[in-house]
Amino acid sequence: MALELIPLCTATVTLAETIMVSDSFVIGEVTAIRLEGERIHASMKGHAAADWLQISPAGYGTLDVKVTVETDDGAIIHAKYTGRLHLDTMTVYATPLFHTGDDRYAWLNRIQGVAKGTFTAADTLIYEMYELR
Repeated sequence: MALELIPLCTATVTLAETIMVSDSFVIGEVTAIRLEGERIHASMKGHAAADWLQISPAGYGTLDVKVTVETDDGAIIHAKYTGRLHLDTMTVYATPLFHTGDDRYAWLNRIQGVAKGTFTAADTLIYEMYELR
């Protein structure tokens, strides 16, 4: 049985200057996010969004991201994801999960997302997100 990737959206994430807690722990505050896809169009809601990144001496980071977005038609959706940041290439691999109480987007509650992200600037990360089937 083969895995199937269904396009979900492109996520453009803008980050504040990182907070270096230690050599092994960094906080990347999210200042903006925009999701654009056939099934979802949304922007960040509120200011409580960040990545609490654990850095390994072996050259990778472990993501712990939480963000809330509001769709262009008013639905509130919370997303959280874990994954890996490869420090040599600054490539990010993530597994987003979504939660909403809005019936129009209830399908998001049932899917497993996967994403690959690359930095286009020091403060901008662009993910291609997919629904995994």
